[in-house]
Amino acid sequence: MKLLTSMLFCCALLVGCAEKGKESSQEQIASSIYRSGTQPTLTVFTMINNRSGQGAHTALLVNASQTVLFDPAGSFNHPDVPASGDVLYGMSPSWVQIYKSAHARSLFHVVSQEIAVTPAQAERALQLVQAKGSVPSAMCASATTGILREIPGFEDIRSGFYPTALMKQMQVRPGVSTTRYYENDDGNVVDGVQGQLQ
Repeated sequence: MKLLTSMLFCCALLVGCAEKGKESSQEQIASSIYRSGTQPTLTVFTMINNRSGQGAHTALLVNASQTVLFDPAGSFNHPDVPASGDVLYGMSPSWVQIYKSAHARSLFHVVSQEIAVTPAQAERALQLVQAKGSVPSAMCASATTGILREIPGFEDIRSGFYPTALMKQMQVRPGVSTTRYYENDDGNVVDGVQGQLQ
């Protein structure tokens, strides 16, 4: 068990499952709100180790009346992206791409699993992630499965601590669209964000 905990912690540091602690003002959040105007969707992101195939981080993009990213215990922190708890606000397609680019490295790629939902399901997801607060390190998959299980139609999602276990559950759901994003640069999430700032 100690070995498992140590491995999870190391993955957390490398990919992004570490506590952020950023709290933006309500004014900053309100001024950054992004509304896509498209079909409501939920997208599970899973960061996969290219060598082992193991998952290292999980996040949930909620496209509801506004688009936010629930990045539980994530280390993505950009000065132009307001955050409260583990929710990143103003997640337009360009910011989503920057998020994925920061996580995709020579050692990791990003799996995106998008599923269309009803407006009511999307709004429930939005409420749940906003109410969640900050998640402890290495609890990203557990927090995400907990959120999903409270959304009508997703109650069958099994709780768990492994990002790939959630990814496998998502891939068999009807209507899921899966894409994979790769990059070949070195470093970690913090380096990826710094690269966007230069």
